[in-house]
Amino acid sequence: MSQNQLKEAFISNLNGTTITEISLGLSVAPTCTLCRGLILVYLYQTHGERRHSWMVHLLIDFFILVLPQVVSCTIFSDYLHLVPSVIVAICVAMLYVIYRKWKTSNNLPFHRIHQSFVKARIENEVVPFVTNFRVFVNLLTAIAILAVDFPIFPRRYAKTETYGTGVMDFGVGGFIFGNALVSPEARSRNQDHHSRISRLGKQLMSTWPLIVLGLGRLVSVKSIDYYEHVSEYGVHWNFFFTLAVVKMLSSLLFTFFPAQKSWVLATVVLSLYQFVLEVTDLKSFILNGRDGKGSRVGFIDANREGLFSVIGYLAVYLVGVQFGLYILKKRTFCKDWLKTMCNLGLITCLFFVFFFIFQMCVGVASRRIANLTFCIWIVAQCLFLLCLIMLCELMLMFGQNLASGCKIPSTWKICQTYSNKKHGTAREEGKKVTELCLISAVNRNQLLFFLLSNIMTGLVNMIIDTIHSRTVFSLAVLLMYMFGSCLITYILHIKNITIKYW
Repeated sequence: MSQNQLKEAFISNLNGTTITEISLGLSVAPTCTLCRGLILVYLYQTHGERRHSWMVHLLIDFFILVLPQVVSCTIFSDYLHLVPSVIVAICVAMLYVIYRKWKTSNNLPFHRIHQSFVKARIENEVVPFVTNFRVFVNLLTAIAILAVDFPIFPRRYAKTETYGTGVMDFGVGGFIFGNALVSPEARSRNQDHHSRISRLGKQLMSTWPLIVLGLGRLVSVKSIDYYEHVSEYGVHWNFFFTLAVVKMLSSLLFTFFPAQKSWVLATVVLSLYQFVLEVTDLKSFILNGRDGKGSRVGFIDANREGLFSVIGYLAVYLVGVQFGLYILKKRTFCKDWLKTMCNLGLITCLFFVFFFIFQMCVGVASRRIANLTFCIWIVAQCLFLLCLIMLCELMLMFGQNLASGCKIPSTWKICQTYSNKKHGTAREEGKKVTELCLISAVNRNQLLFFLLSNIMTGLVNMIIDTIHSRTVFSLAVLLMYMFGSCLITYILHIKNITIKYW
């Protein structure tokens, strides 16, 4: 077998892993953010506001936010439960220490602290846990697309061949759901028909960079004979085309239907698609080709997975818009967000119940088909991650409530505290600290970060024999790759450069 055939076989014919393991792996990123925030709160309590260079901030963020995610899906994958457990233990210890330090200078009972926290007003106009969700999906995807080519990345985490749920199967769905949460439809309410028509034109025009990127990837992959997992999207289709088509179709739908009823649209689209899969030969065609033996003759046959999975991803996008409308509502007090988190938690449980019911009654999840069960799982998993991030954000906000004037990057800021104010700093200084943050840097240029990761993944695969690499070497390459992507994005961020062509 040639090197390309070996690499393709290395990531093919896999069956995924359990929902429990996927959820456990996704819990690492939010707990890392909480850990970093509590460490910064403790340092502020102890030493006050201190200025450090951007490189120090980058290194801190990389070692706390990125390193644990890399090791959790590689060398610690067989002991995955230990990673979030250790991080949570550190967080609990940090919260206790922060509380004890606050208690030494304040004589208020705990119920007064609780009341202060619940009634605290939030300064932020943005919703940080939505930003963090989108950044974490980007970071996890960047890690996985290169790690999957190394033996230290468990095969059960890679994309499933036909049926099942894998860690990497979550990637595309997470991207689309995250984009929907902050889409123009989710951020704009009560639009009249004329404004929707004008927005349609802007939305359709905004897809051209994705189409160009898709064409660029297609040409580059074919020209250098880069290995491909054809059953992922097809011969010519790729991730960028899926994003572009989903965006165009959703924009067309929202021209005629209100975004407030997008869950109805999603239900109709997904139900009709599943019905057609069950009563026609479409499912067999997607999985086995026109001749039933995996043929790739003609454009539709050659790209059947990419073309038809768009329908499922469109439904995921529509559901994401509905949740975006709910999440992005103006909320002033912590108690409002606590209630929101509880509501989302209940809805998450409901979606997982639906998933297990459909898994038994309708069919197993399939990322190649993007069937009903798969889409329900994607939404449930996205909501689970959102709720976990939100919980960690609220816990971090409680810690900040004990350290007045403390500004933690990429999280909520609260106005009302009972802490000693000797370390208070000016709002301008707080803004400068907030800017020096890896999450903010990736969020500023998300598409560029993903593109950089793809380019660097291709370069590594052309230079290194990844499937025969030893553990230490593989881990070193992964960390250097992630640090390189983060460094470039961070430099652009501190230079206040946003790469956006639309």
